[in-house]
Amino acid sequence: MSEISVARDGHVAIVTIDRPPHNHVSVELMRELADTLNGVGADRDLRATVLQTEGKSFCAGADLVAGIASRGTGGVDELYVEAVRLFSAKKPIVAAIQGAAVGAGLGLALVADFRVAAPEARFVANFVKLGFHPGFGITHTLPRLIGHQHAALMCLTGRRVKGDEAVAWGLADQLAPLDRLRETALALAREIAENAPLAVEATRATLRADLAKAVKAQTEIELAIQTRLRKTADYAEGVRAVAERRPGKFVGA
Repeated sequence: MSEISVARDGHVAIVTIDRPPHNHVSVELMRELADTLNGVGADRDLRATVLQTEGKSFCAGADLVAGIASRGTGGVDELYVEAVRLFSAKKPIVAAIQGAAVGAGLGLALVADFRVAAPEARFVANFVKLGFHPGFGITHTLPRLIGHQHAALMCLTGRRVKGDEAVAWGLADQLAPLDRLRETALALAREIAENAPLAVEATRATLRADLAKAVKAQTEIELAIQTRLRKTADYAEGVRAVAERRPGKFVGA
């Protein structure tokens, strides 16, 4: 069964991911999402997209035990191919962030042009807590969005950034109560969609010029470092520590 559904609201596509319990990233899910966004891009009647997910978490990242992790470097490489396809989508995307956007889930949130966050949202680049290196192009897209200092703070501490702080940093564009989150995201998408579609698409292409190309180059760097770190004792400890909900006992090896 598909884990992605698409509904229409006038000129807006509402794309919903439903992969319980936490919408963990998989290569197949990202491929289906990229295919879906390409379909929206080819539909002349659709002018903007709302990206939303079911459940408490927006996306809790990659499954560290099964899925991508079990496929090793090859799975990560495949994932990043799909990440580049996501950044190549032609039409504006508004993401509704209701809860945790962690790791690759943060990377997915950064695909969107705009993020509407609930106070309960948590944006987390927790890679160093895993003994790992950021991926999904985050080392390019996050500084591009919120500046080097805020990006460094997130990536080097692994701290959780709440919805209100995310808005203050420019990581999210609007804050909305949880029960009005989707309504607010849809309103923003409608505001975009009421404009001349060719002008919107062309302006967006200029604003995001070479973004997909830059993400491709950055994921190649990220993958090389991740491949090296995956072999370390600290990475094995980090995965265990996160699974056991405790601080890692790292040794630098």
